[in-house]
Amino acid sequence: MTESGESSLAGIDLLSGLSSTERREIEQACSWKRFIAHQQIIDRNSQSRGVYMIVEGQVRIVNYALSGREVTLGELPEGSYFGELAAIDGRPRSARVIALTNSLIAALPGSKFLEMLGNHPSIALKVLVQLASVVRDSNERIMDLSTLGANNRGHAELLRQARENMDGDDRAVIKPNPLHGDIASRVSTTRETVARVMNNLARRAIVKRTKEALIIIDVEKLHAMVQEVRGE
Repeated sequence: MTESGESSLAGIDLLSGLSSTERREIEQACSWKRFIAHQQIIDRNSQSRGVYMIVEGQVRIVNYALSGREVTLGELPEGSYFGELAAIDGRPRSARVIALTNSLIAALPGSKFLEMLGNHPSIALKVLVQLASVVRDSNERIMDLSTLGANNRGHAELLRQARENMDGDDRAVIKPNPLHGDIASRVSTTRETVARVMNNLARRAIVKRTKEALIIIDVEKLHAMVQEVRGE
């Protein structure tokens, strides 16, 4: 991890409504650090309060079951932010965050983040909308884990990722190609089960795997499969 020189937060969506002068004030309040792929950025139960903005790279948010098994909660792309919960409620970190790729991270002190929310209601609203999205997604995942079989949970996870990577009305392109182990950790199953799910979907011409990406050829058909087992 090394300190970086002059850097910009122009690509951070949360700050898109600020003037260049206002954004520079936030930039000057940040500490800038580079992380290599797979390096820990923050640890679960840490007492730190900063909010982190992904200037370059991609990160993964993980937690651990009592058995020690790693559970992937999500991945965040360049332009995103994380760590706002500890800044807002003052409690320890709820998850571990690691760099998925080489990344440049800007850390804004929690006190400065709260000050920014107070001074800029539009930013506070964006944070509220993001938190609402997290709650809705968590509710859906909890219901899936409680009511769906392993194969169906795999279908539901692929549909979630497809919706975030649409490439047309009925096609999605997920890059990089998700590993079976990563999908398995998200839906509490095994790599072998995910492999069987993928093979079955490929035989039905719903998905196609290339070296660079997983292509969901027929998102509507995948959606129908998930709806049927959810009873929607």
